[in-house]
Amino acid sequence: MSSETNAPGPSPSPSPDPGKWLEYNRANWDERVPIHVDGDFYDLASFVAGREALAEFELAEVGDVRGKRLLHLQSHIGTETLGWARHGAVVTGLDFSGPAMAAAASLAERIGVTDSRWFTSDVYDAAETLGGEQFDVVYTGKGALCWLPDIARWARVAASVVKPGGFLYLSEFHPFGNTLREEDGRTVGYDYFDASPQVWDEPGTYADSAAATRENVTIEFNHGLGDIVSALIAAGLRLEFLHEFDMTMFARYQVLEKRDRFYRLPEGMPRVPLMFSLRASKPV
Repeated sequence: MSSETNAPGPSPSPSPDPGKWLEYNRANWDERVPIHVDGDFYDLASFVAGREALAEFELAEVGDVRGKRLLHLQSHIGTETLGWARHGAVVTGLDFSGPAMAAAASLAERIGVTDSRWFTSDVYDAAETLGGEQFDVVYTGKGALCWLPDIARWARVAASVVKPGGFLYLSEFHPFGNTLREEDGRTVGYDYFDASPQVWDEPGTYADSAAATRENVTIEFNHGLGDIVSALIAAGLRLEFLHEFDMTMFARYQVLEKRDRFYRLPEGMPRVPLMFSLRASKPV
C-alpha cells in the first residue's frame, strides 16, 4: 500500500466512530485500485516491460535477496513486491484490499512470477492469516504506517513474522514532512507530536488528483520517528541502521523539483528529512 499524508491540515469534520476507521480506509483503497492499475503513476505497462520498481537505496540497504522468502506487508497492487521477485526473492504480498490483491495476482501472471502468493488481510491479523509462517525479509513502508492507529501493535505483528536471523526493512515517508505546509515545503505549520486521528475528506488520489471518486473519507495517524523505532525495539528486534533522506516520491509540496527520479527542494534551500529507512533484525 502506498500513500503519503497530504501536507494541508485534515478535515474539520468530527472523527468517525473508531469502529468504522478500517471500513472507511478499506473502501477508499478498494475504489482507487482500478485508478492505480490504469493510470500513469504506477505505469504498469513499463513495469511489465522491465522498469525497476525499487529505489536504489532500498536495493543497496536490503542487499541480495536471491532465494530468500520475502513478505511485503500492506503491499497494495504488488509492484514493489514483484520488484523483489525480479531480484530473486520468493515473495508473499498481504494487504487489506481484496481488489488490490486481485490486481497484484494478475500482474504477477503477466510477468511470469508463478510462485508469488497474495493474502487479503488487515495487517494486524497478518500472523494469524499466514498461519505463523516466518520470513527472511519483511518489507514495508512508503505510506503504510499512516493508516495504522497502534504502532506498537504493528511492531509486534511485524516482528512475529520475521524468522530468527531475518530482518524487517522499512522505507517510509519521514514524519517530520507532515508538519510542513504544502505551499513551500519548509514552513512548519502542523504539530509533530499530534497523535490524534486525522480525518480527511478528499476526492482523487495521490496517483491522480483529478480522478472522480466517491469513497473519499480516510482516517490517518501520525507516528513520530522515536515512537516507530522504540516500538520495534520493544518488539524484540535489533536496530541495525536508521537513515534519513532529503527526497520524496512525488510533489507533495508545490516547491519540490524532480531530479533523479525523486522530488527534492530546490538547490540552495535548506534541506529537511522527507523519507527515512531502517533495518531491524531478529536475534537467532
